[in-house]
Amino acid sequence: MALLISEDCTCCDTCVPVCPNKAISAGDTIYLIDPAKCTECVGAEDSPQCQLVCPADCIAQDPKHVETQAQLEAKYAGLH
Repeated sequence: MALLISEDCTCCDTCVPVCPNKAISAGDTIYLIDPAKCTECVGAEDSPQCQLVCPADCIAQDPKHVETQAQLEAKYAGLH
């Protein structure tokens, strides 16, 4: 499942450098996560790094993009 940044985002930029897939970018008013690139850090880390560093605690699961562990691993392998 990809992650999603809520409207509570303060655009602090803390999440961008920790994303191993470069899935996070600046949107018009908040940062956005590209679901085609987000693997919740599967393949790179033990947990989603963006969630760990976000001071606004505004990154959560995106219910529109449900994926299994195997799908996330395959996506990571395809990106790298």
